[in-house]
Amino acid sequence: MSRPLPDAVLASLQRVLAREAGDEGPVTQAVPVRGGDIHRAVRIETPKGRYFVKWNDRVPADMFAREAEGLQLLASVKDLSTPKVYGVCQGDSAGCLVLEWIEPASGRRKEEEIGERLAAGLAALHRTLSPAGRYGAEKDNYLGLWPQPGGWDASWAAFFRERRLEPLVAELRRRGRLREPRAALLSKVLDVCDRMLNHSPEPVLLHGDLWSGNWMAAADGRVVFIDPAPWYGDREVDIAFSELFGGFPPSFYRAYRRILPQAPGYEERRPLYQLYFALVHLVLFGESYGPLVDRLAGLALREARL
Repeated sequence: MSRPLPDAVLASLQRVLAREAGDEGPVTQAVPVRGGDIHRAVRIETPKGRYFVKWNDRVPADMFAREAEGLQLLASVKDLSTPKVYGVCQGDSAGCLVLEWIEPASGRRKEEEIGERLAAGLAALHRTLSPAGRYGAEKDNYLGLWPQPGGWDASWAAFFRERRLEPLVAELRRRGRLREPRAALLSKVLDVCDRMLNHSPEPVLLHGDLWSGNWMAAADGRVVFIDPAPWYGDREVDIAFSELFGGFPPSFYRAYRRILPQAPGYEERRPLYQLYFALVHLVLFGESYGPLVDRLAGLALREARL
């Protein structure tokens, strides 16, 4: 067997498979697969089945545990598909997450059908109300490598400003990357955040990282949601991020809005919601995302009539 996994992680994941899947192995093959920008990923094969394993030796120790919890939270939503979580393993120098292997659809699938199934799943998620009746999450989690603050707030505007935008602006300042005129632009955005978010949306469960790489059409016909960073907030946050970088079929938006119609004022709020994700990209990936931050901040202020 080729060994793209460290021996310690391989041994740990075999213990997880034996305990959680009743699969004693042995692992006969570990094939590297595309795993996103942060982690390395492999398809593990045993005589009993296939599994998806992502691993990393340079991430916070609790990152995979938080992702597993997020997937399990989404899995509790009826009519939404996610990979089964088998467990989190920790080697001497690296951790991993062991999931069900989802066979991707091959060839061309009907875009209309995929969009409708994607919309139905997301709408089911967005009908799941916060158990606390407030905005936020029980625990911190991660949006990529960004530690996304949890906690609860009864005010949507206060939560989004204080626990989403302000920590990112503070991090840019700490790194010495918040220079004029961007500093003044973001300061104005924070000042008008309460005015722009003066509505009271239902606090519903969000995927939290809904870009085109975090859902997949499966060979069995399902549309599967992966890599969430969930919390409870305005459902428009997920839709706004899906529109930021594209990659979603038009049928998805048509079907979603038939189920959950667009609320008045969404276009005005959209750049502010998208700014959150642009700031995360600026912090994690550098100045190549600076122009996007500046553009969205300017659009947000224009919508606020400033």
